[in-house]
Formats: sequence, C-alpha cells, structure tokens
Amino acid sequence: MAGGSGTRFWPLSRNNNPKQLLNIIGEKSMLQITIDRLLKVKKIEDIFIITRSDLAPQIKEHVNGIPSENIIIEPEGKNTAPCIALAALRIAEINENATMGVFPADHLVIGHKEFEKAINSSIDIANNNQGLVTVGMEPKFPSIAYGYIQHELENIKDHSNAFRVKAFAEKPHLGLAKRFLKSKDFLWNGGIFIWNVDVFMNSLNKHMPELYDSINMIKQCINTGENYDEIWHNISPESIDYGLMEKSDNIYVVKAKFEWSDLGSWNIIHEISPKNKQGNSIIGNGMIVEGNNNFLRSNGQFIALLGVDNLVVVGTDDAILVVNKERVEEVKKIVEYLKDNKEDLL
Repeated sequence: MAGGSGTRFWPLSRNNNPKQLLNIIGEKSMLQITIDRLLKVKKIEDIFIITRSDLAPQIKEHVNGIPSENIIIEPEGKNTAPCIALAALRIAEINENATMGVFPADHLVIGHKEFEKAINSSIDIANNNQGLVTVGMEPKFPSIAYGYIQHELENIKDHSNAFRVKAFAEKPHLGLAKRFLKSKDFLWNGGIFIWNVDVFMNSLNKHMPELYDSINMIKQCINTGENYDEIWHNISPESIDYGLMEKSDNIYVVKAKFEWSDLGSWNIIHEISPKNKQGNSIIGNGMIVEGNNNFLRSNGQFIALLGVDNLVVVGTDDAILVVNKERVEEVKKIVEYLKDNKEDLL
C-alpha cells in the first residue's frame, strides 16, 4: 500500500512526494526498501503496488522492476479497507485461489530472516485454517502511537509463534499502554495481513457488505471496459482494522521477532538515528550548540540551534518546521492550515 500522504513528515513530505517516496533512513526510498524486502520472499512479478491516481506517475518512474500492470490505481484515497479490497479484486483476476499479503510501503523492518519466517508461517496458517492472519510485534515499551492486538495465551497447533486473536485495541493512553505491556498477551499491530483472496472476499461480504457490493460493481465495469470512478467516489472511507478485523472471529496473529517501526513521526526517526552525547541528531546541513535531545534535519540552508532542548527542526528549500518533541504528532495541524492559506507549500 503506497497511497498515503505522510502529513506528519511535513515539510519534507509533500503531496507529490509523500513519505513512502522519501529517503528517510538511507539512500533508498521507503517504498523501494519495502520492495527489496519482499523480493527475498517472492518474485518481482508477484509484487503489486496500490496507490492514488495522482501518485501513480511518480511511482512508475521511481520503483525498479515492478511491471506497470502491477501498479493498481485508486481514483482517490479511501483508507485501507477499500484499498485492500481493490487490490484483492485485481489479484483474484489473475488467480482466484491466490494467497495475498498486505504490506505498508513505509515501515521499517530489521531482520530479513525473521521477517521471512513470519510471512511463511502466516501463509501456512492462512491456507490451513481458512482464516485472516495478521503479524504482530512484541512491544518494547508502552507506545501510545501504535494500535495493539490481544491474543489467546495458548498457541495454535504446529505454530509456537501463532495465536488466535481475542481483540484489537486502538492507540491507547499511556496508562493503558503500560497495562498492555505488563499483561504479556498484547502485540503491536504492524498493519501486515495474509489471507486467501476467497476467504477475504467472503469475510468482506459478511462484515462490509456495502463495500463488497461496490467491489463487485467495479469488477463488472472492468469486464466491460467502463469507468468506475463514480462508484469508487461513493465508497465510504474505512480502515481494514475497524471495518473487518475487529468484527471477524477467524483471526490469527503471528508473533514476529524482527525489529519493526511504522516510522510514524519525526520522533521515531530521532530514536533510530545516530546521536551524540547530548542526545542530538543532525542530518544534513546544521549544528547544535548547548542543546540536548534535539533532532535537526536540513535538506538545504544551514540551520543552527543554540541553547534549546527537545526540539524537532526540519528544513527544506522553502519551509522550516520547528516543533517541541512532545507535539510532533500534531504537525498535521500545520498541514490543515496550509490547505486554506498556503497550498503551494503542500
């Protein structure tokens, strides 16, 4: 899935150059890193990208080796449930018995062998149990930025790292996150899913019938060569977690051992970046004097910080963001303001 806008990474992230196309943690974009990771599990022709229509031209130029027919285009963003359903429709056209994996294009994974083990276990469980499988990560700290998955304590047959899911939990407050961590039966929700396409469609029909009907109408349009933009426009945006996973009763989770982050904010980039003794990280053109626990990234002009602590400062050629680290999740407020007042900076 590569259709997000990544508003929390403004000013580096823009409408025509969102988070998944940025070189946030190295010399490759997050999307290309994701593709390279999947190539260790599957062949290039088995990898599909789904994105918004306005991003499709950049993505086609950006990625290496993905056939153009494997780029699925949403007429407009509708959150994850419609996105995944449209991708499932495309894959079912090729193989109605296919096992399908869903992967965000902008997450960090460290440990390719453990990643491959988790995916192969998920495929086996999906095929043998006719269920919907998700991948969860063992919490390292009480995060309020991630959703959680609660699972049964007893593992399922033949898989010591897999369990039936009891419940999904939205991003909690800190006190609740601490309770989740202490309970030992909660995992971070990594937004990775594995299932048989037919099982997914049947679940969609049961729990999201309006979306299922719309997808079937789109299928008819594709078969007759008609445009389905109006049908898509009338689909209600919905997340796959809320729309389907929280309502289904045949859900399994594989507890993965690889290191993972959704790279959801500048704070997380600071956490994984090299730091000096004062806890400062500097990427690009800048300096920090007599300051502690700051993150500075400049893609253009020289930026100097003096006597300040706990700041995120990100500069581009036309904009500079300065925000307290405790409020980086609120950067989208700036993006909302710019929509009405300075749209050229989006």
